[in-house]
Amino acid sequence: MKTNGELQKDVINAIKWERSLEEAEIGVTAKSGVVTLSGVVDSYSKKLRAENAAKNIHGVKALAVGISVDYGFFFKKNDTEIAAEIINVWKYNWEVPNDRIKVKVEDGWAFLEGEVTWKFQEEASEAAIMNLLGVKGITNLITVKSLANDILDKVDIENAFIRNWGINARDIKVEVDHYNVRLSGTVHSLHQKDEAGRLAWNANGVSSVNNELTVIH
Repeated sequence: MKTNGELQKDVINAIKWERSLEEAEIGVTAKSGVVTLSGVVDSYSKKLRAENAAKNIHGVKALAVGISVDYGFFFKKNDTEIAAEIINVWKYNWEVPNDRIKVKVEDGWAFLEGEVTWKFQEEASEAAIMNLLGVKGITNLITVKSLANDILDKVDIENAFIRNWGINARDIKVEVDHYNVRLSGTVHSLHQKDEAGRLAWNANGVSSVNNELTVIH
């Protein structure tokens, strides 16, 4: 098991490896597998890249993010301008059912609401706007509601785990209740936990995934 100092150093090096990030922008502390990120960056996408870099490090069991986004005075946009840009971006993205979702912007923070049929539509709605100038953060409240004739089969999810070389399917238990999936068991990184959740969401008929996987080392 890595010491706190070793884990901190690995996360710092991973952030340094992201060429769009400046080491001085982000502070890193580590204690018992919990990594805390702090600092100020000039775009929301930078904040996400720092989070993802930390998640992929072996030994990180949980992540606390205290990074704030500040675009500076010269690049500041008001909420009305940001909301208008979001709607315009969605309009030209075929993966986003823009007639079924809506956005509210408060102090640069975008709140997404609505109902879609597939998880990829919910993810696309968020991904399409994360690089927009002025967006400081996103709260995604979009829900996924499967079609009435979709049948959710846990074997399909289990087979998806077996096909994925990065996940030990034997350590993961899949439970299905109507349109809801529950994952329990163990994985060896936050990245594996996220990947297992992503694969579960790809199954036909899924409306929710309760990812209770525990990260162990």
